[in-house]
Amino acid sequence: MDDFILYFKMGLNHVLDFNAYDHILFLIVLAVVFNFNQLKKVLWLVTLFTIGHSITLALSAYGILNIDMKLIEFLIPVTIFITGIINVFTAKKSSYGKENTNLVFALFFGLIHGLGFSSYFKMMIGKEEDKLMPLLEFAVGIEAAQIIIVLGILIIGTLLQNFFKVTRRDWILVCSSIVIGFSIQMMLDRVFW
Repeated sequence: MDDFILYFKMGLNHVLDFNAYDHILFLIVLAVVFNFNQLKKVLWLVTLFTIGHSITLALSAYGILNIDMKLIEFLIPVTIFITGIINVFTAKKSSYGKENTNLVFALFFGLIHGLGFSSYFKMMIGKEEDKLMPLLEFAVGIEAAQIIIVLGILIIGTLLQNFFKVTRRDWILVCSSIVIGFSIQMMLDRVFW
């Protein structure tokens, strides 16, 4: 049970760490187009992101996949930027019909984000024979943290739209634009060529 709590907390802290805010930024642009009526779809997004994240983490932990970390560190803000740009260009439309696109983004970009944490995860588990259980426990922590963040985004969006009369379009545009700004700076900081 102690091991579960250890890896669960590591997964939780991995997402909720404000010093490594790229995960939070991606979740913001991924979820900002949704509302509480679409909670089931948002939870699917979060789960697909966790699955993608866990697949590449596992492949890396078992030594099957080894990609240059400088490339991955650059690609992470690229995924955030792309998702934010799509939000900006489709903000006038309802999120209905975008779910399939966001599901693909969640899974594919989760693969990239998982690689970004792979070297730390390998150090964390060391030479342990059983890598699967720590990986699953870590994934549960990631999933819980992502749900917390997504619920926070949905709550803020609901409050702004219902009590402060911010339009859905403006909420998506402003939130996505702010995240795009952060992602551009992150890309510039992480240029690897």
